[in-house]
Amino acid sequence: MPPFHQLSALSLDGQPVSMADYAGKVVLVVNTASRCGFTPQYGGLEALYKKYADQGLVVLGFPCNQFGKQEPGGADEIAQTCRVNYGVSFPMFGKVEVNGSAAHPVFRYLKKALPGVLGGRIKWNFTKFLIGRDGKPLRRFAPYTTPEKMEASIIAALNI
Repeated sequence: MPPFHQLSALSLDGQPVSMADYAGKVVLVVNTASRCGFTPQYGGLEALYKKYADQGLVVLGFPCNQFGKQEPGGADEIAQTCRVNYGVSFPMFGKVEVNGSAAHPVFRYLKKALPGVLGGRIKWNFTKFLIGRDGKPLRRFAPYTTPEKMEASIIAALNI
């Protein structure tokens, strides 16, 4: 089993979720925040998820409060912001850290596999990682890269 599929995380409602559940799917992992200038990207991420879910795309949102304290709320507030304000229906996970010694294993793995301009660090909210059906990390996208600008890479990963 590929390393990504050996990882797990807690869902927004506190239930354990194995990344193996997403084997055979193209996965887009995003560190999110509800009070960020990039927060409107939730709408674009949801649009991609709805458009390509039947072809095997899944978007996984991981709230993070490490950048400008832009995700201060608890699970209920995060869920409300995502669903009410942006119609998010893709899986959301519990709040995590993405940098430092307490970084979640999913992000430790992805940063090592796809280092960015800051090497082994994530620069800001809405950094995105595209993972192939086989669990291999394919591409990293900067926070300012909108979901619409990632569509060609997603189509290529989906092989459609």
